[in-house]
Amino acid sequence: MSLVEEIKKRRTFGIISHPDAGKTTLTEKLLLFGGAIQTAGAVKSNKIKDHARSDWMEIEKQRGISVATSVMGFDYRNKRINLLDTPGHKDFAEDTYRTLTAVDSVIMVIDCVKGVEEQTERLMEVCRMRQTPVLCFINKMDREGRDPFELLEEIEEKLGLRVHPLSWPINIGKNFKGVYSLYEKKLVLFEASRQKLSSEKIEISDIESPELEQYVGEKDAAQLREDVELINGVYEDFDKEEYLAGDIAPVFFGSAVNNFGVQELLDCFVDIAPEPIPRETELREIEPQDPKFSGFIFKIHANMDPKHRNRIAFMRVCSGKFERSKPYLHIRHDKKMKFSNTTAFMAQDKEIVDEAWPGDIIGLYDTGNLKIGDTLTEGEKGNYKGIPSFSPEMFREVVNKDAMKTKQLEKGLSQLMEEGLAQLFTFEMGSRKVVGVVGQLQFEVIQFRLKGEYGASCDFRPMNLYKACWISAENEKDMDAFIASKGRHIARDKDGKLVFMAESRAWLQMVQDNFPNIQFHFTSEF
Repeated sequence: MSLVEEIKKRRTFGIISHPDAGKTTLTEKLLLFGGAIQTAGAVKSNKIKDHARSDWMEIEKQRGISVATSVMGFDYRNKRINLLDTPGHKDFAEDTYRTLTAVDSVIMVIDCVKGVEEQTERLMEVCRMRQTPVLCFINKMDREGRDPFELLEEIEEKLGLRVHPLSWPINIGKNFKGVYSLYEKKLVLFEASRQKLSSEKIEISDIESPELEQYVGEKDAAQLREDVELINGVYEDFDKEEYLAGDIAPVFFGSAVNNFGVQELLDCFVDIAPEPIPRETELREIEPQDPKFSGFIFKIHANMDPKHRNRIAFMRVCSGKFERSKPYLHIRHDKKMKFSNTTAFMAQDKEIVDEAWPGDIIGLYDTGNLKIGDTLTEGEKGNYKGIPSFSPEMFREVVNKDAMKTKQLEKGLSQLMEEGLAQLFTFEMGSRKVVGVVGQLQFEVIQFRLKGEYGASCDFRPMNLYKACWISAENEKDMDAFIASKGRHIARDKDGKLVFMAESRAWLQMVQDNFPNIQFHFTSEF
């Protein structure tokens, strides 16, 4: 198959939501419909020993939350679907931000009971920055929740996103009877079942047909007709180009835990979602059809298999064709590298792949040469842009609890930071190590993994720090003068970049005023 045909087959997307909106459950049901797995797990059910397929780290199983991005690939209707399930918990937002650089579109899950929540708003800001097309799934319709029109209004107001319903619920909660697909002109009747995959579909192209009453009753048929008339009056015809430009979000309703509404979502997604899109490098925009291979690393995970101390770098293929064991230029090191062990993913299950195409996510076994943001290419030397580190919000000093395990602690910290789990800053004076995170839970995950994977123990001592600011100056003398003046507050990040550790907002402002020739940056990409 040619490069162009392979690109047309690919759909690469991420699933985002606030915690507990049902994101991991929806992920599983998409895999079930795609035939990638045969039985669903349940994250919070004690009766089912199989935990949700995409939550495989020990701490995820204990907590019932996703803390690392999982990558899963499957085939559906002659398309190759690459699905990235992201952490919902706000403490792991940075992993999600980076994942959004590797996808071409997003499915956003919203709980019909709680509506739009804080983490969803944050993630949508990242999607808007990148003009990522968004498809919305309003979940848990079998629970007593909010009015559908009210939910649509809230999405538009809080997320600044124009919506367009492509399915519409018939009742809600215990009276939920199903949905009418405005996209397919079909009635889909609800049946509460976690095992049954397909729901009964009845083709009703004319909603005025008396046939509707036979299935949903007189009262609900009248209400559905009224709702659809209102939808047709408020919303113009669905425009796929507006969706692809990130200007409008199609909306579907369903119940992921009961496998309901998921297939309608998946069928529409396959029809309208974007193929792999062009991406910016420092030199130019690279088209997927470019015959020369290129790709970038957006995530690194150590010890995916606890029995083997391996390290896997997740790479998004952006152009050309990747071939196993072929040498490619690693731009940061300026040297050729070969990868003989390349994998495709189904959560933690992996299979060796010989080739990959634009849109694919593959795993490269690595011994420490690769970092997040690295570009591999057989073409020109242009790094892909847009994978920054953000300034953390909480800081703790690392305290070693076992001097005999100092090497293990340093190795563990180094590897976990290269995964992007948190950020490590080492003070120039005294070499104190400080971990910066977005939320408290990250400290617990670091301690848990250091102990379990590296046999190292540490405590985290609170620090009075407000912000870590990357610093730069056009004139070397200005930078030297600044470092001489503020040496006690200067650290380096894991890549050796200079960072100013500010103790308060007011003090940072004063320092900025006193040193106008120093630039202070709140992300590492400047």
